[in-house]
Amino acid sequence: MFGLNNSIKVLLAVEPVDLRKSFNGLHGVVLDRLKEDPCSGALFVFTNRRRNRIKTLYWDGTGMWVAIKRLEQGCFTWPEGVGVNEKLQLAPEALALLLDGVDLKQGSFKPWYQR
Repeated sequence: MFGLNNSIKVLLAVEPVDLRKSFNGLHGVVLDRLKEDPCSGALFVFTNRRRNRIKTLYWDGTGMWVAIKRLEQGCFTWPEGVGVNEKLQLAPEALALLLDGVDLKQGSFKPWYQR
């Protein structure tokens, strides 16, 4: 299992991605659209159009990880206006907040969030 430590580089794909893609498909998105090396040790984060799923791609030095989170209700807050096919670097703490249902713009939990 991988963890989000403070030294990990987190790159968020701003534009939605077809999340039917797995290892090879996401690897290609990182190379072609994000212009990054998938084996750099960065954590790459993708979402679908409806913003109710997040998929991550991570190289741990020995193999590639793919992890997915699906929301049963609501959607993730996602950055906009950065540009087509662009990426955004996030602090690991910001990604943890986003995954936990915090609206990063407002600094508050989304209405659907329950623990």
